[in-house]
Amino acid sequence: MAEVRVTESHSLQPAEAIEKIKSFEEMIKKYGVKANWKGNAAKLKGTGVSGSIDVTNRDVTVVVKLGMLARAAGVKPDKLENSIRKRLRAAFDGTAD
Repeated sequence: MAEVRVTESHSLQPAEAIEKIKSFEEMIKKYGVKANWKGNAAKLKGTGVSGSIDVTNRDVTVVVKLGMLARAAGVKPDKLENSIRKRLRAAFDGTAD
């Protein structure tokens, strides 16, 4: 199982940071991945994909584990990592879609 881990720094309260990454959440929903939030952490679950989002006062860490189905569907860990990093940066820079 391939694992992608991306950490992006911020200077917000956790609740504000969670609001900022809503665009990221919307993007993963397009791929059938749901985020189940409890406090400042979420579990990610989808077909062939699992992982987590953890939000602190300093950063957001997204971990995505790609199962065999995701890899068979052509999901490339390096491209996924770049996409997540780009979306998190855009969310905190105020340039999210």
